[in-house]
Amino acid sequence: MYLMESEGESRRLWEQEQSQDTRAVLRRTGLKPGDRVLDAGCGPGGIAELMAELVGEGGHVTGVDLHEGRVAEAKARNAHRPHLTFFQGDVRTTGLPPDAFDYAWSQYVFEYLPDRHAALAELIRVTRPGGRVVVSDIDGLGFQNWPFPERLHAGMQRMVEALASRGFDLHVGRKVFSDFRRAGLANVRVHLVPFYLAAGAAEDRLVRDWKTRFEALAPVGAAVFGSQEAYQSHCDDFLAMLADPEGLKYAVTLVTEGTKP
Repeated sequence: MYLMESEGESRRLWEQEQSQDTRAVLRRTGLKPGDRVLDAGCGPGGIAELMAELVGEGGHVTGVDLHEGRVAEAKARNAHRPHLTFFQGDVRTTGLPPDAFDYAWSQYVFEYLPDRHAALAELIRVTRPGGRVVVSDIDGLGFQNWPFPERLHAGMQRMVEALASRGFDLHVGRKVFSDFRRAGLANVRVHLVPFYLAAGAAEDRLVRDWKTRFEALAPVGAAVFGSQEAYQSHCDDFLAMLADPEGLKYAVTLVTEGTKP
């Protein structure tokens, strides 16, 4: 089950995709014109669109996502791009043929997968020998803040522990390097890139992002804090911290790349 599901999730994912310099990351990790590309966990398709632009009409991008509505949204937005295809499926068992892609990418998916090794094995399976496998994911989201009141820090830690019991891994980004090495990928490298940086009051997009997260996690939060009111108070305190003009708030993404032998 996708923990972040809510009415505003497609909008949150789209804004998130547009807010980051993914173009530079894709190029740095080996995406090039003419490539056959897989976007595993493509969401509403924002990154797949960028990939299609970078590979050009001589290449092709395939996006797969478990959520039927987001696949439909991605298809509608890209109906005019014949070299971009979307289908509904599980990134752990795509049903795609082996050795089919030059470049396989998955972003902000492994954090939700208690069996992330199955997803990595699938990305490797569908990538051709000599092709690139790239996983981009968070590490410690929500904990890089200063000032960071102890009460708020403790509340965030309680949420993380509750989410971990449901299969969510806030620190998955740091673990992927070892996963790649153990899976036999070669030339494994890791890039640290900003997820967000707010020196002073956070921009409206980031505040909306966190509000949507908190709304989606309300059932978990109410159980953790003992009531919906107590959870809402925690959320309000966190949003106030984001709005503090004197505070620094940041988060990082770790992008791990490797070559299939």
